[in-house]
Amino acid sequence: MFAAGKLMRDVCLPKFPKVSTEVADGIKLGNIPDTKDVKCYINCVLEMMQTMKKGKFLLESSLKQIDLLMPDDYKDDYRAGLQTCKDAVNGIKNNCDAAYALLICIRGEIKRFIFP
Repeated sequence: MFAAGKLMRDVCLPKFPKVSTEVADGIKLGNIPDTKDVKCYINCVLEMMQTMKKGKFLLESSLKQIDLLMPDDYKDDYRAGLQTCKDAVNGIKNNCDAAYALLICIRGEIKRFIFP
Protein backbone atom coordinates (compact mmCIF):
# COMPACT_ATOMS: atom_id res chain seq x y z
CA MET A 1 0.00 0.00 0.00
CA PHE A 2 2.73 2.47 0.96
CA ALA A 3 4.93 1.50 -2.03
CA ALA A 4 2.01 2.15 -4.40
CA GLY A 5 1.42 5.50 -2.68
CA LYS A 6 5.07 6.49 -3.05
CA LEU A 7 4.95 5.69 -6.76
CA MET A 8 1.89 7.91 -7.24
CA ARG A 9 3.46 10.71 -5.26
CA ASP A 10 6.72 10.43 -7.23
CA VAL A 11 4.79 10.78 -10.50
CA CYS A 12 2.42 13.57 -9.44
CA LEU A 13 4.56 15.81 -7.22
CA PRO A 14 6.98 16.93 -9.99
CA LYS A 15 4.00 17.97 -12.14
CA PHE A 16 3.08 20.62 -9.55
CA PRO A 17 6.28 22.42 -8.50
CA LYS A 18 4.33 24.81 -6.26
CA VAL A 19 3.38 21.81 -4.08
CA SER A 20 6.38 21.19 -1.86
CA THR A 21 7.22 17.91 -0.18
CA GLU A 22 6.26 19.59 3.11
CA VAL A 23 2.81 20.47 1.76
CA ALA A 24 2.36 16.93 0.43
CA ASP A 25 3.38 15.56 3.84
CA GLY A 26 0.83 17.90 5.42
CA ILE A 27 -1.93 16.48 3.22
CA LYS A 28 -1.16 13.07 4.73
CA LEU A 29 -1.82 14.61 8.13
CA GLY A 30 -5.08 16.18 6.96
CA ASN A 31 -3.74 19.71 6.37
CA ILE A 32 -5.18 20.22 2.89
CA PRO A 33 -4.58 23.73 1.50
CA ASP A 34 -7.29 25.21 -0.68
CA THR A 35 -5.05 26.15 -3.62
CA LYS A 36 -5.26 25.30 -7.32
CA ASP A 37 -1.94 23.45 -7.38
CA VAL A 38 -2.76 21.34 -4.33
CA LYS A 39 -6.19 20.50 -5.73
CA CYS A 40 -4.66 19.43 -9.05
CA TYR A 41 -1.97 17.39 -7.26
CA ILE A 42 -4.76 15.60 -5.37
CA ASN A 43 -6.58 15.03 -8.67
CA CYS A 44 -3.42 13.53 -10.19
CA VAL A 45 -3.03 11.10 -7.28
CA LEU A 46 -6.72 10.16 -7.22
CA GLU A 47 -6.69 9.53 -10.98
CA MET A 48 -3.63 7.28 -10.60
CA MET A 49 -5.46 5.47 -7.80
CA GLN A 50 -8.39 4.97 -10.18
CA THR A 51 -10.59 6.82 -7.71
CA MET A 52 -11.35 9.73 -10.06
CA LYS A 53 -11.51 10.12 -13.83
CA LYS A 54 -12.19 13.45 -15.51
CA GLY A 55 -13.82 14.85 -12.39
CA LYS A 56 -16.02 11.81 -11.77
CA PHE A 57 -15.77 9.65 -8.66
CA LEU A 58 -15.30 5.97 -9.52
CA LEU A 59 -16.88 4.23 -6.53
CA GLU A 60 -16.63 0.64 -7.79
CA SER A 61 -13.01 1.06 -8.86
CA SER A 62 -12.21 2.67 -5.50
CA LEU A 63 -13.76 -0.23 -3.62
CA LYS A 64 -11.65 -2.68 -5.66
CA GLN A 65 -8.51 -0.70 -4.81
CA ILE A 66 -9.38 -0.93 -1.12
CA ASP A 67 -9.67 -4.71 -1.40
CA LEU A 68 -6.35 -4.96 -3.26
CA LEU A 69 -4.17 -2.51 -1.35
CA MET A 70 -5.46 -1.81 2.14
CA PRO A 71 -4.79 -3.82 5.28
CA ASP A 72 -7.90 -5.64 6.50
CA ASP A 73 -8.29 -3.44 9.58
CA TYR A 74 -8.66 -0.33 7.35
CA LYS A 75 -11.11 -1.74 4.81
CA ASP A 76 -14.48 -1.34 6.58
CA ASP A 77 -13.77 2.27 7.57
CA TYR A 78 -12.70 3.17 4.02
CA ARG A 79 -15.66 1.41 2.39
CA ALA A 80 -18.07 3.27 4.67
CA GLY A 81 -16.30 6.59 4.07
CA LEU A 82 -16.41 6.19 0.30
CA GLN A 83 -20.11 5.29 0.40
CA THR A 84 -20.84 8.40 2.49
CA CYS A 85 -18.81 10.60 0.11
CA LYS A 86 -19.99 9.10 -3.19
CA ASP A 87 -21.97 12.26 -4.06
CA ALA A 88 -19.34 14.78 -2.91
CA VAL A 89 -18.32 15.65 -6.48
CA ASN A 90 -21.81 15.99 -7.94
CA GLY A 91 -22.26 19.30 -9.74
CA ILE A 92 -18.57 20.25 -9.62
CA LYS A 93 -17.31 20.93 -13.14
CA ASN A 94 -13.58 21.46 -12.49
CA ASN A 95 -11.66 18.17 -12.11
CA CYS A 96 -9.25 19.57 -9.52
CA ASP A 97 -12.07 21.09 -7.44
CA ALA A 98 -13.94 17.77 -7.59
CA ALA A 99 -10.89 15.83 -6.38
CA TYR A 100 -10.42 18.31 -3.53
CA ALA A 101 -14.08 18.05 -2.50
CA LEU A 102 -13.88 14.27 -2.47
CA LEU A 103 -10.68 14.23 -0.42
CA ILE A 104 -12.07 16.71 2.11
CA CYS A 105 -15.17 14.54 2.51
CA ILE A 106 -13.17 11.32 2.85
CA ARG A 107 -10.80 12.98 5.33
CA GLY A 108 -13.80 13.85 7.50
CA GLU A 109 -15.25 10.34 7.36
CA ILE A 110 -12.24 8.05 7.78
CA LYS A 111 -10.53 7.71 11.15
CA ARG A 112 -7.13 6.53 9.88
CA PHE A 113 -6.74 8.73 6.81
CA ILE A 114 -4.00 7.76 4.37
CA PHE A 115 -2.87 9.78 1.36
CA PRO A 116 0.43 9.37 -0.52
